[in-house]
Formats: sequence, C-alpha cells, structure tokens
Amino acid sequence: MTAPRSLTSSRRAALGVSAAVTLAACAGPAGAQPARRRDAGHVVLLGDSVLDNSGYLQGSGPDVVAQLRTRLPAGWRATLAAQGGAVAADVAAQLGRLPADATHLVISAGGNNAARQETMLGAAARSVADGLARMAGLREEFAREYRTMLDAASRPDLPLALCTIYDPRFTDPLRRRITVAALATFNDVITREAFARGLAVIDLRLICNQDADFAGPTGPSVQGGGKIAAAVAEWAASPDPARGRSEVFVKGGKENR
Repeated sequence: MTAPRSLTSSRRAALGVSAAVTLAACAGPAGAQPARRRDAGHVVLLGDSVLDNSGYLQGSGPDVVAQLRTRLPAGWRATLAAQGGAVAADVAAQLGRLPADATHLVISAGGNNAARQETMLGAAARSVADGLARMAGLREEFAREYRTMLDAASRPDLPLALCTIYDPRFTDPLRRRITVAALATFNDVITREAFARGLAVIDLRLICNQDADFAGPTGPSVQGGGKIAAAVAEWAASPDPARGRSEVFVKGGKENR
C-alpha cells in the first residue's frame, strides 16, 4: 500500500528536522571550540632539578616524571624536558625541544637563580636599608629574566602552570632561615607574574612541607616527587586548566594530610 504523498512529505520533513537537531546538539553552541580530548593529554615538564630529580634519588625510587605518568588519566603521557642546574633563561632552549603534541606545560625555575646569589647574603651591609636595596636589585634582575622566559613559554593553546620555589632543608638553622627569607623575594616575582597572566600556581612551599620530602637540601625525594606529581596531575586533569584565571594548587595527594 502506497502512503499518500502529503503524509510522505510530512515524514521526510520531520526526519529532516530531527537530524538537524541531533547534529546541532553534537556540535554544541554556535562558535564554541571543540573540547580537548581527555585521553590525549601530553604534559611536558620544564625547568630545573625540582622536576628533573633523578640525580638526587640515586636509584632509590621513581623520579617526578615517572610518578606523574602513573597519576595522569589513562592514555595521557608525560615528557621530561627539565634539566638539573637550569636557570630561568635556560627554559628557552628547552622550549625549542617541545614535542609537537604537547598539551600542558609545567615550569619550575628560579631556585638556581637564587642559589647563584647566595654569597650576597653573607656580604656586609651598612644598614638594613642597604641590604634591602641589594635584594631589590636582585629581584628586579630576576623579574626581567622570568618575564622573558614566560613570554617565550606562553602560547594561547597550551595551559601553563608555574611552580614556586620551596623552602630548602639546610642543616644549618641560620642558613635555612636566611635563605627562606631571601626566597620570598623570588617567589613574589613568580606569583605576581602568574596572577597577572592568569596562570596556575603549584605552590611547592606548601606541597613539600616535610623533611622527608627532600633527598638533599634542595632536591625532592621519592615522597616529595610523588607530592609534586600529584599536584601536577590534579591541575592538568582539571576541567579547564586554561581558563585564564589563576588557581593555586597546594596539595600533593594524601601525603599532605
């Protein structure tokens, strides 16, 4: 039996509307960008030995990048481009070796910049103001170098997180107190730049908060590396790490509780 022409036309029109609605629903709102695939993440670690900590471990356990790979979502990858001893200016060369499919960048830089200035902390000063003026000069020098690094690293399609410089575990209590106070100047640069640019901050001062987090005065242990990896994974797998609004990550998993 043949359906009437008017009924056939109505059915075709209804099917056409249904298909259009389905396609529109799949496409999402007009002008919306396609969501980044959650199974295609590739996190790249840049900077210094905080992220390239295998030298501190001497085979005692997995380094930061190895622990990160176990904490990322299934199908994600992690690449180590950081290098022990690097200062902020060295990150530019590391960026030159950036994998083409990188989706997230993490930078830890500044600790070695500060370490190179440690002799200044022991220099005589005519007054407190004189000492502060010297620190201000170091801060301004580091700020210029750090901004240049961020200008090179910032890409509109790559979420970026910055690590603060953690408190070192020197055995000499006075040296430790003085260094922590001096590092506040460098950390101020890092956090100001992160907030001004809407970047995430991984605050290692709060994440690596136990002596057991260190394999040496300035190097993360297996435990500390695990905390760092947990914080990086939490940031990278968050719903929108490139939201353009700064967020501070201060927990490195259950070890911090």
